[in-house]
Amino acid sequence: MPGAKLSTRQRREAKLGKVKHSKRYMELAKQTPKGSLLTPEEAINKIKSIANAKFDETMEVAVNLGVDPRHGDQMVRGTVNLPFGTGKSRKVAVFAKGEKADAAREAGADEVGAEDLIEKIQKGWTGWADFDLLVATPDMMPLVGRVGSILKQKMPNPKAGTVSPNVAQVVKDIKGATRAEYRVEKEGIIHCPIGKVSYPAENLQANLITLIGALLKAKPAAAKGKYLKKISITATMSPSLSIDTTVAQKMAEKS
Repeated sequence: MPGAKLSTRQRREAKLGKVKHSKRYMELAKQTPKGSLLTPEEAINKIKSIANAKFDETMEVAVNLGVDPRHGDQMVRGTVNLPFGTGKSRKVAVFAKGEKADAAREAGADEVGAEDLIEKIQKGWTGWADFDLLVATPDMMPLVGRVGSILKQKMPNPKAGTVSPNVAQVVKDIKGATRAEYRVEKEGIIHCPIGKVSYPAENLQANLITLIGALLKAKPAAAKGKYLKKISITATMSPSLSIDTTVAQKMAEKS
């Protein structure tokens, strides 16, 4: 995978060798070992040493899984609570009634509603798109389904952990930036943030190992052959490094 975070178009062009990196990026690339498999600690420390953007870059992990997402029984999707958070709090709207709605507000939800919120969306309100996540209680889903064709990818989903009877806890996890979502893309890759470059290396490693552990637990029964095929780590504006999958897996299994 390209080191910096790229758009879909850039990723497609990267496969064809068309991506042009900046001079700064190329200088950083000279400082990264080529073809080496590093331990999680080595990779994280190296990324921290070369990340020199004028902002606190996000460290992201890309995991190539031995699955074929075109088959429903090989889809890998879920959430994980990272012990030291992602460093990014997000806006969340909640579909809930009564005490659940009150609890969601107390937990810090940016918008809470039931039939009124659904009606608002049906009438053309586009503000829902400004929220990073939409959460709902199970009893609200028949009503939320009425606007499913509008919400599309942001539709609350049990597999993504956004449909829950305990919406207050979900909101707390989201606002506390401990909750991270992962979903395998059609190429069989999962991208997930594990924190900010400014985090202590041991915190980033703990987040990484927690994520790998969650992916191992989410392994589909239908997946055949090697499951963790490749693990790459990068910061927002840096090249990527490859992590030894065997080492990472053993660490995750022991934690």
